[in-house]
Amino acid sequence: MVQHKAQLKKQQKRGVDFKKIKRKIGRKLPPPKNTTNTEVKSKAIILPEQSLASEKAGLAVSKKGLTLKELLQQTSHHNAKVRRDALIGIRDIFLKHPAQLKMHRLSVIEKLRERMSDEDRIVRETLYQLLKAVIFPACKEDNQGTFISLMMAYVFNAMTHLAFDVRLMAFKFFDLLVQHYPMSFSMYAEKIIQHYQEILQKNQFNLHDKGKLKSVLAGLAYCLSLLPDVNSSTENAVADPRILHAFESQLHEDGSAFPVTAKELMGLLPILVGGLQDFMPSVQIMPNLETQSFDCVLSLLKSIHLVVKFFVYGNPKVSPPSNRRDQDVLQMLLKKLFTVFPLNPTHQSSEKEDNRYFILNVIVSEIFFCLSDWSAPPSVFLEKFLVFLVDALSEKVCGTGKAFFQKHSLPLIRFIPKLMMQVDDTWKSHILQAFTEVFKKCDPESSMKLVCLSAIEEMLFPKNTWANATSDSEMLEFKISWIREIPLVLSLLGDKNPLSSKAVLRVQLELGQCGIMKSEFDSMQLSLREFYSTSHDGDISYGAFMKLPREIQEVCISCLYYFSFLDPSLLQSVAACCLSEDVDPFLLFRLLEVVSCGYRAGHIQIADYISFLITIPSRYTVFPEHSDKSNSGLFRRVTSGVCCCLSQIGDDHLVLKMVEGTLIHQISNMNTTNEAGLENACALLRMITRLDSNPTRLSEESISKLGNLLPGYLLHVVSNVGEEEDGRSRRRGYYVLPCFVLLSRSERIVYRVLKVMRTWTCEKPRIIAVVGVLLLMHDEDVRRGGGSGSGSGSGQIFKKIAAAPNCKEEIDGILHNIIRVMSDDDDDDDGYKLNMEEKHKLQYAYDRLKIIIGG
Repeated sequence: MVQHKAQLKKQQKRGVDFKKIKRKIGRKLPPPKNTTNTEVKSKAIILPEQSLASEKAGLAVSKKGLTLKELLQQTSHHNAKVRRDALIGIRDIFLKHPAQLKMHRLSVIEKLRERMSDEDRIVRETLYQLLKAVIFPACKEDNQGTFISLMMAYVFNAMTHLAFDVRLMAFKFFDLLVQHYPMSFSMYAEKIIQHYQEILQKNQFNLHDKGKLKSVLAGLAYCLSLLPDVNSSTENAVADPRILHAFESQLHEDGSAFPVTAKELMGLLPILVGGLQDFMPSVQIMPNLETQSFDCVLSLLKSIHLVVKFFVYGNPKVSPPSNRRDQDVLQMLLKKLFTVFPLNPTHQSSEKEDNRYFILNVIVSEIFFCLSDWSAPPSVFLEKFLVFLVDALSEKVCGTGKAFFQKHSLPLIRFIPKLMMQVDDTWKSHILQAFTEVFKKCDPESSMKLVCLSAIEEMLFPKNTWANATSDSEMLEFKISWIREIPLVLSLLGDKNPLSSKAVLRVQLELGQCGIMKSEFDSMQLSLREFYSTSHDGDISYGAFMKLPREIQEVCISCLYYFSFLDPSLLQSVAACCLSEDVDPFLLFRLLEVVSCGYRAGHIQIADYISFLITIPSRYTVFPEHSDKSNSGLFRRVTSGVCCCLSQIGDDHLVLKMVEGTLIHQISNMNTTNEAGLENACALLRMITRLDSNPTRLSEESISKLGNLLPGYLLHVVSNVGEEEDGRSRRRGYYVLPCFVLLSRSERIVYRVLKVMRTWTCEKPRIIAVVGVLLLMHDEDVRRGGGSGSGSGSGQIFKKIAAAPNCKEEIDGILHNIIRVMSDDDDDDDGYKLNMEEKHKLQYAYDRLKIIIGG
């Protein structure tokens, strides 16, 4: 019993190995006990100053918050969209923060240039727009050599890329670079032309790829326009080079900067001519000349023309070909082009298409006439080109209108002077007639007028000896027509187009210098008066001369000298310009010099010359020294110049007899109650003293008039020019000096002056001023040391007064009147009473005069 219970307990302690668990249907089974729990739990760790925004504080960022450094790194990302977005972000930063581009321009270029060979087309286009709109315009003033070197290394790399589209885009990048940095072509010209040859000669284009071909050809034409062109640089045409060719504004003056030689260009020319021949069927046979075909043909013709110009006019430093073999090669290559000239459609065409054909024919004509300058053109082609030239000038082959004609016919004009040496009389007459009509009809401010003036200048004044072989009688009628048109053009231009005005005046000046067609040159004067000034009822209206730049005004003034007889009315107009407040001091003296030289050369009559010299000082508007527009110093220099011109006319005595009456009459009509009038009167008195001698040679009538004029003049000097400051004392001396000189030279003038003053001392209001005049005469003499520039002064004047009985009598009368006025001052019958200060001045003056006269 006991043993059985023990065994039962032992079995209970042992347990069950596999306990069976009963599951209810529909309940979810629990996971096994040996299952690994893969759930991960974490908590955020927050540390201060760990934000990325705080690291970028103060840095320029894009719209997406990326810095320039981060964006440059992303331009090399494997994803094309990321590279494109990085370029857009760089653009945003540079537009908002331009200083960033200035600071990092070289590092930016070093990184961005890698994308020129990017395989993604959109990335390349985005880079192109970024360079065009933002980077190149902002870096134009920087060190171009370093900038160009960085770019060109990757441009050449892209030009040799396996992908055709990348190579094509490389030429577009280069074209953009050349437009902003023209020197980039001169630095790598030979290599660039070789790359153009490769891409054009391997037939990588077909006529269906005209859009791509157009871009390459346009870039080539622009590059070739930068080649040195001696004809354009040495002709010194009046017009801007841009009017002769769309691309000639960037020409380099130094041809030695181009490493290109004739060999590369001669290799390029057959490729261009071959490409042009491929397009000829579509140009002449197709129902319409579509835009892309026209653009391709236009660029091809421009390139051919520029290569031919280089051969014909090229800088000798660049070693263009010059032997007969090279000339034959060129003519042979271009013979087919000349054979199909003129390019005309074989079907009914629209006005727009006609104009396109006209543009192409003009360029072909340029090529032909350029070759004509180099060697004699084949006679079989010459006549049809002359027909086109005359029809073009007559506007028979161009229907759009005047503006289109003037724009595209310009290049033909410059060939006309040389054609006059090559064609017979019949063609010469036709060409000159058409040219003259164009010259008369075109607008004065147009580029056509400038080019016509340049051609006229070359035909009127040929610089080559062989050009002088043309008989003047063959062109006389046309020359007269051109010369008569010059003043009309000048009048129509006014001051609106200084460049055109300068061109017209240059022809006029050269016409006067050469001395040809003298009668026609002199007849211009009547038409030129309004160009300088006109006067109506005393009011002066200034012409375009006063508004033109100074350099053009100098040309105008120089033209005046060459008129064989300067018309008085034109001289009067010129004198009015001298009186303008706006005239440049240099031009004023230049006018005076040219008029003086014209008189000495016999081109101006003495009466007209003297009238001109008197007009300037008598009518010049003078502003006092204390005025904001003060010009008294200038006027005094002008007065000295006028006096010098007067003294150079001839015998002073004879000249004085001619002018003394006019000068004294002008002085009598002047208002000397102000400083402006005193300046004019003083100038005329100085002209009299310059011509007069000691003793005076003035007529009795002049002496009488001066005796009446000088007291009033001196009285106004004392009344209007104060004596408080040293400067004013010197001004007083300037005004009274010519009076002292006249008084010292003639006792009769002294007597008449004293006689007038004696009558004035009877009047209380004037007596103070009269006494002031007498004391001023003595004080100025003491200050000048007893004499004037002529050897006489106020001291000598008073000695003459004391020695001459009639003058002594007048002085005694003045002293007597002073005593009478002071003693009778209490009787206020005349309504004027002296105050204590005035009485003191009179007593002081009386005592001084007694001492002076007594001495």
